[in-house]
Amino acid sequence: MNMLRMVFFALAVWGSIHPMYYFISWFNANGYDLMAMVDAWHVNAATSGLVWDLTIAAVALTVWVLAETFRTRRWLGLIAIPATFCIGVSCGLPLYLALRMHNR
Repeated sequence: MNMLRMVFFALAVWGSIHPMYYFISWFNANGYDLMAMVDAWHVNAATSGLVWDLTIAAVALTVWVLAETFRTRRWLGLIAIPATFCIGVSCGLPLYLALRMHNR
């Protein structure tokens, strides 16, 4: 495995664990209510801007993954889509970049 691919996999792991620590801490303090968390994300204009920034990035990544997957027929890259929406762009993007480097 080349060094850059290992870096992308490491970033995907970090992008899974680090944000999840904060999400779990928030749920433990405020209860396991997803809508309450969404409300907290929109507590002010700065956080709403960040939410929209990440949402647009997630949609752009999804379009890219789909377009490239159907062009190349490398289906493994599709796992980046649920990783992006269930964990976050911080996991999905580096995961896709690592998977994309496979067999190059």
